[in-house]
Amino acid sequence: MKYNDLDLAIKTPYFSKKDLILKDLKIYDYQLTDWCNKKYLIKVKNGLYLFSNRQNYLQLEELSQLIYEPSYISLESALRYYNFIPEMVYAITCVTTKANRNFQNLIGNYIYSHLKPELFFGYNPIKTKYGYYYIAEPEKAILDYIYLKLSQINNDDEFNELRLNISEISSTINKKKFTQYLNVYNVKKMSEVAKLCLP
Repeated sequence: MKYNDLDLAIKTPYFSKKDLILKDLKIYDYQLTDWCNKKYLIKVKNGLYLFSNRQNYLQLEELSQLIYEPSYISLESALRYYNFIPEMVYAITCVTTKANRNFQNLIGNYIYSHLKPELFFGYNPIKTKYGYYYIAEPEKAILDYIYLKLSQINNDDEFNELRLNISEISSTINKKKFTQYLNVYNVKKMSEVAKLCLP
């Protein structure tokens, strides 16, 4: 198969080797490597590719759950999405039940932090033009962040260093849901720290 045939056969900005099999497209690894070398394709990770001429049509968040499953966007990326932190975020931060992983490629940096399976909840799908991605609910994004930063928070000053926008958090989150989710973590220190988000 020629590259132009692939370009016509795949309608999304990205595809996996599984997609090629489902569409009965006979493409060899050496062809994919050649097309990457010619800048027709961008290799996102092993088995996942992006059309170079379509990357501007893509929301980078959409690749997060394709790169490493199961996962959902949380931590700094979700906090910035909800305007809970002031800083710009230059990586897409996610949580996963798998081991910690970083994926850096030509389109971005994806950081995955491990959560225990029993804490993998509280996220919603966001539909995009070509698919979807998952993002933590506001309450869960804060709790994931505090949980994974907990060892660094031992006093009010260290909590303040998180630079959380408490007024925005307080006016946005569902306090009942926040408390229900917090109870699932069942960590005394975390309960004390999390309650600082509820003035």
